[in-house]
Amino acid sequence: MTQSIIDCELHDYLEVACLYGYEVQLTLKNQQIIQGKAKNIITTAEKREFLIVENTQGSQQIELIQLQKLQVITPNAQFKEIIF
Repeated sequence: MTQSIIDCELHDYLEVACLYGYEVQLTLKNQQIIQGKAKNIITTAEKREFLIVENTQGSQQIELIQLQKLQVITPNAQFKEIIF
């Protein structure tokens, strides 16, 4: 069985990033890099969770279980890096 949710502590960091609209750089498990402004976290009816990031390509949905690393680019943020 694959993991379908992330730890609550890690989820809290994502919520803070969205609350403050931090500019973030995400590294996914497939090594893809996505950069943008953290906007929201949504949960689908199937209990899949996605981080909404806005950038020059529009709004992107990244499934939380695909995250490997989050780096905060915004200066003076409450945290700098989270490893998932």
